[in-house]
Amino acid sequence: MTLQPGLVSVTFRHLAPTQVVALARTAGLGGIEWGGDVHVPHGNDEAARRVADLTATAGLATVGYGSYYRLGHSAAEGLAPETVVRTAELLGAPVVRVWAGRRPSSEADAHYRAGVVDDARRIADLAGAVGLTIAFEYHRNTLTDTRESATWLLETLAGLPVRTLWQPEPERDRAENLADLHAVLPYLANLHVFAWTPERRRLPLRCHYSDWAAYVAVARTAPGQRYALLEFVADDDPSLLAAEAATLRHVLAGA
Repeated sequence: MTLQPGLVSVTFRHLAPTQVVALARTAGLGGIEWGGDVHVPHGNDEAARRVADLTATAGLATVGYGSYYRLGHSAAEGLAPETVVRTAELLGAPVVRVWAGRRPSSEADAHYRAGVVDDARRIADLAGAVGLTIAFEYHRNTLTDTRESATWLLETLAGLPVRTLWQPEPERDRAENLADLHAVLPYLANLHVFAWTPERRRLPLRCHYSDWAAYVAVARTAPGQRYALLEFVADDDPSLLAAEAATLRHVLAGA
């Protein structure tokens, strides 16, 4: 598998899309996952088209649309899945990030899980109809907070255009995180790359270099092309991106 370096735009929520693109290009990154909260708001067709053109003109790929659609919740709260998929399509994003609910898997009963699954089927059908894929955020306080729950959800939705992103859980050690990654490897979309302490203090990526070398080595065993996307830097400081990108490129070259 080929892994290319990229950026999650919400790393710099305080910057305009033009600034995010300039930073990514200068840092030698190849693509951007655009966030749906600030840079490409859900339902803003004009912003989606503008950012798509901006990204392509800079020679970068639109890797994904980082929506904040919560399965089992967002539709009832006024964010329609049709809106999310349309924005992603106009943006030219092949992958649409969604969140697997709003409860830890340990607190999700059968009724809650069924609601998440039904909503996932609905948005996956909409996405598939226009050639897009849905990818879960692999995250605490959702149904993808453990490898067991994540694989259950993915297997339940087998046959639909549904995959998952992956990121390490800071409170788990390398062996546990590797086991998590192995479990979802057949469904892997892209990686979210960061270095945090268990207390969620942000560190330079070099501090977790050996961990990420191990994660990338496993991710590379899955067929196809994916992106390793930098997400978050200390103090949201744009001046740190170049060094973080250099570290990521070194990891990808050596793994």
